[in-house]
Amino acid sequence: MSKALTYRAIIIKERNIMAELVTMALFCAALIACIITNISIVPALLAGVVMFLIHGKITGHKFATMLSKGFATMRAASIVVVTFVLIGLLTTLWRAAGTVPFIVANTSSLVRPHVVILLAFLLNCLMSLLTGSSFATAATMGIITMTLGTSMQVSPVFLGGAILSGVYFGDRCSPVSTSAQLVKTLTHTNIFDNIVLMLKTSIVPFIITCAIYAVLALCTHPSAGSIDITGLFSSAFDLHWVTVIPALVLVVLAIVRMDVRITMGASILTALPVCVLVQHMDWLEIGRALVFGFHCSNAQVASLIDGGGIVSMIKVILIVCISSSYSGIFQETGLLDGTHRLIASMAKHISVFGATLVTSVVASAVACNQTLSIMLTDQLCGNLENDEQRKVINLEDTAVVVAPLIPWSIAGAVPLASVGAPTESLLLSCFLYLLPICSLVRTLIADRRKVAD
Repeated sequence: MSKALTYRAIIIKERNIMAELVTMALFCAALIACIITNISIVPALLAGVVMFLIHGKITGHKFATMLSKGFATMRAASIVVVTFVLIGLLTTLWRAAGTVPFIVANTSSLVRPHVVILLAFLLNCLMSLLTGSSFATAATMGIITMTLGTSMQVSPVFLGGAILSGVYFGDRCSPVSTSAQLVKTLTHTNIFDNIVLMLKTSIVPFIITCAIYAVLALCTHPSAGSIDITGLFSSAFDLHWVTVIPALVLVVLAIVRMDVRITMGASILTALPVCVLVQHMDWLEIGRALVFGFHCSNAQVASLIDGGGIVSMIKVILIVCISSSYSGIFQETGLLDGTHRLIASMAKHISVFGATLVTSVVASAVACNQTLSIMLTDQLCGNLENDEQRKVINLEDTAVVVAPLIPWSIAGAVPLASVGAPTESLLLSCFLYLLPICSLVRTLIADRRKVAD
């Protein structure tokens, strides 16, 4: 009797493993189909929900329970939706008020031929810290620094690598970054505590990156450019000093560790009167921009500054909400139990961070975007680490910066396409490589010291 029960248990286990493999293969196929056909991955994510529910039913779970768990984790993650909406409003008003044009116009004048690659990195770091968006930074400061650099006969490959490194420096650790907010929500931590940790782990990679780009700049033979960025933006905006006040409000409130939603709200309220009194926009025009994004009437400036708005955030909101339901379904059905065991075994040999890094590479290759990559990595590796702060750094130093390095991922492809850089620029995105490498080395050394003690 016991042998029969054992045999039956083995059969059931093998059937469940096969169902798990087939389900994950179908889900990956749906994602790949969306990528190949160049459509949003949202339909694939919805299909994933259906597939995971069917898998749960096949393995003996009730639809009602699975749906209940899925909605519970979706509601928990929906808190970040408010933040995403605020980011959409903020990035619009910073454009419309002239905040972004003022910053770009005044910082681009710092670019000099023999340090153009290093300055391309630093200026995009600054802009991404303020906007919290890699895409918005690439579409503004990225295009400016690429245009200035190429006009000085600097290779677009070098410039593209420096720009991609810079746009993700702030995308990772800005208080208004959607990725930082997502990690904070997933780990139930404080955004400002997380930023302090992220800045600490980025010091060494940042210094090495600066050194590499400085050496590359010295190895090039640039010439002086002749593009008048200030004149270009002055034709469409009043670049009065008050336009920078919304950015100053954000920085000051972030320094005093004010709640990020209050911080963004204050910056938004500060930008509104600037739009009306300085840029002479009417309220209907502002309302339209808040929903659909800012659109400049000057076609030449529009290519550099247009964007933002609530509509621009809908896709990422849908991705977060749908993907977050997976966690509840997986908890109920145990769909990823086999994968968890494999990753746990890997962690014993190459550390928790090493296992998270490997997982993030695979997740980024499958997800093809930063948001889903972060969520998949968290779902697969979240059980490896009990310390929430370490979990934050594990995600921020892996999935957040690995996603842009996947050639077919929109995380890197969109910024590079925005600035007109070739795919080869990924090879020179030094900060994105150095951050996980330095963190892995530091982790392995710390683990060896523990064993020695």
